[in-house]
Amino acid sequence: MTIKDFSRIFVRYDLLEGKKEVLEIKAKDPILQEIMDCVIKGNCQEIETVITNALTTWEPSVLIKKALVPAMEQVGRLWEEGVYYLPQTLNASDAMYKGVGICEKKMGRQLKKKGIVITHTAEGDIHDLGQKIVNALLRSHGFEVIDLGKDVPVETVIKAVKKFRPMMLTGTAGLTINMNAFERISKRLLEEKIEIPFVCGGGGGISPTFITSFCLGIHGKDAGQAPFMANDVANGMSWQEMKAKYNENA
Repeated sequence: MTIKDFSRIFVRYDLLEGKKEVLEIKAKDPILQEIMDCVIKGNCQEIETVITNALTTWEPSVLIKKALVPAMEQVGRLWEEGVYYLPQTLNASDAMYKGVGICEKKMGRQLKKKGIVITHTAEGDIHDLGQKIVNALLRSHGFEVIDLGKDVPVETVIKAVKKFRPMMLTGTAGLTINMNAFERISKRLLEEKIEIPFVCGGGGGISPTFITSFCLGIHGKDAGQAPFMANDVANGMSWQEMKAKYNENA
């Protein structure tokens, strides 16, 4: 049988009945509420129309601050609580950034970001779902993300760090055999006299003991930690301090 309608492939049917309250976030203004609903439900089709209509009465910076960002923060909470899965989180992120892009075009400038974070999936690894979640959560919290993609050679990571000068670097891997690339990246960064927090995580085979054994290495137990770690860096925390905070018992 040929599928003619793909619109409901990623629907979480367990959220449709009896759990609708998890999708609700209340705003005093119905226009702001409509924007937030679009983001939380990952409605990329309607967000452009909704934002465009809202811009006739609201300043673009206000829409970002009071609707788009709070909605994505709600999505982050739903992800951390296990209510939302990968499709819902990514769809919400796409809707948010489509809305932000429209607002930035109206403002004639990009929204000021908290800082730059480079993300990548380790050399030899093609499984980048974890990285995609990290990207979505970091962007939702106001960070600029340079996504290097999957199976990224060590030297490509080093070149990107030297070019973009990020405040933090992250790496994900699904298998133990791939995580050795993280240690090589750390050594190369130190050779270049670059000291930035290097947060590494991924599948169950990624050993916290190994990650914390080399300089710069900080183990991230799940994607939900990424924005909190980035905020710590933005507030001046060093990689040593972060290792002590997040990996004290590693």
